[in-house]
Amino acid sequence: MGDPREPPEGPPEGGSGNEDEFRSVVFDESFVRAARIQELSARERLAGSFGKATRARVRLGPLGTVPRQALALLLIILVAFGAAVYFGVNSPNGVPVRPEGSQLTVSLVALSPASTVRPVADPAHPFAALPPGYGVGTTGLNTPTGAATEHYSKVEVTKALDTVQRYLVASSLAPAALVQGATADVRTFVTPGEQAQFDAGTAQPVDDRHHAVTGWIVRFDPAQVALASDTVEVVGAMRVDEADNGTLQITTDHTFVYALKPAGAAAGAPVTLQTVRRELTFQFDRVDLATAQLRLVDAVLQAGPDPCTASLAGFLQPVLATAQGTAVAPPSPVDPGDHARPAWQVCGVLAGS
Repeated sequence: MGDPREPPEGPPEGGSGNEDEFRSVVFDESFVRAARIQELSARERLAGSFGKATRARVRLGPLGTVPRQALALLLIILVAFGAAVYFGVNSPNGVPVRPEGSQLTVSLVALSPASTVRPVADPAHPFAALPPGYGVGTTGLNTPTGAATEHYSKVEVTKALDTVQRYLVASSLAPAALVQGATADVRTFVTPGEQAQFDAGTAQPVDDRHHAVTGWIVRFDPAQVALASDTVEVVGAMRVDEADNGTLQITTDHTFVYALKPAGAAAGAPVTLQTVRRELTFQFDRVDLATAQLRLVDAVLQAGPDPCTASLAGFLQPVLATAQGTAVAPPSPVDPGDHARPAWQVCGVLAGS
């Protein structure tokens, strides 16, 4: 009987029978079970094939995974954006642009005398004939007590009123400005955005509604006019409100009366009263308050007795009385069809002259 380990048909032809040369490599059952091929799971296959990509990802919970490089780039963008916002708000470049240019609008009105201009009766007391209500200098300005507005505190309003009062003293009461041609003290109150307009009006005054220096300062030509008294009588008031949420506005309306005489005149020379009404509109923001400066945005000035034919842009032109008085031609009619004369140049008649 054959060997049970051999095939039924016998050993292969050319074989060695029981001495099969491949018998030594025949695997028994235990070896086959131990060597069974283990198929990788999907997770393990991904880990093997894309290990680097898997290791370079960050899981973000329900949002899935994001590559580390993308996450780093996103963080850089966020930091850069945050820095841009921060420096845009806190650097000087982030400060809102403040008003500049020709902000002040000036209206000049000459008040021509209705009759002969006569000197005051008593040169030693030139203001004796004024009606009640006038006060000397700052007393007549009637600066109110500061009260809070909707967006500005009482302290801020008080500071604005103080700045306006000091400006009015420098530009309407100080002899240096009135008859000595000084402008530096007034200029210190002007914000940087208006200084170019102020300087242009001072250097070359023009009655174009923007470059008349008399919109900023009451001044007389020192070659023609001198003060007969350093006293200035004043009557008027101030009003506080807000132009908008960020702008405090103060409107002043005062009448100033000056005692004048010809430049170089001896003591006892005839004295003439010059009346000037100034209605001014000032605006402030908190930067202006911090620097004690103001923006003068509108000025209306009436001055008399001044001839209608004279330009008031550089100096006021008072008609000075002589001992017998000075006769002035009445205002000439205005032709609205005459386009050679600017429409804003107006003239009136001084009442009670």
